[in-house]
Amino acid sequence: MYSKEEQRRLYDLSKQLLTQNMAQTLHQAESMTEGVNALEAATLVTDLQAILHYHEWRYYVMDDPQIADFEYDTLYKKLEHLEDAYPNLITPDSPTSRVGSDIAENVKTVPHLTPMLSLDNTYNDNDLNDFDAQIKKLADLPDDADIEYCVEPKFDGGTIALVYENDVLAQASTRGNGVIGEEMTHNAKVMRSIPLRAAFSKHNIRKVELRGE
Repeated sequence: MYSKEEQRRLYDLSKQLLTQNMAQTLHQAESMTEGVNALEAATLVTDLQAILHYHEWRYYVMDDPQIADFEYDTLYKKLEHLEDAYPNLITPDSPTSRVGSDIAENVKTVPHLTPMLSLDNTYNDNDLNDFDAQIKKLADLPDDADIEYCVEPKFDGGTIALVYENDVLAQASTRGNGVIGEEMTHNAKVMRSIPLRAAFSKHNIRKVELRGE
């Protein structure tokens, strides 16, 4: 798909843009657009779209990434903020166009029992400290309380939510926009790894929603 010369060019361009922004933390990505005029923005958006498409190909198709996740996210955030500042530069095939509600038109939707929230990336201590402070506030704990956290790998994939009622699989759906998802109960029943019946009533549970990827 990419010649060796084109791969080298896109890789070198990636490193060039990353070097310019490496002093900035990811949550300060808004400053990446400061001092960029419309002509420079058009060139940058075109370059970033090509770079991100290339690195997606290296990661998902070739299974041989050339840059770290942090570097990819930095380039992605730069593109996001440039497109926010210059919406006329957004193209249908921009890497940012992949993000959406994941709900197709004319498809039956169902509500989740509770919202399916998404996770945020972070690469700095400030975000982690803010998260810790928010947890203590929600749990009504003192600021100096010690909280033990459990950290585990995040699996990326297609999310599914299964609702069991009176021990029987009653509903299956996609994540959708987090509040409602596409109904896919018939499809789920074909998957032999998904039990059609589970004895939740033994634990006095009448209705439960299970989630996984």
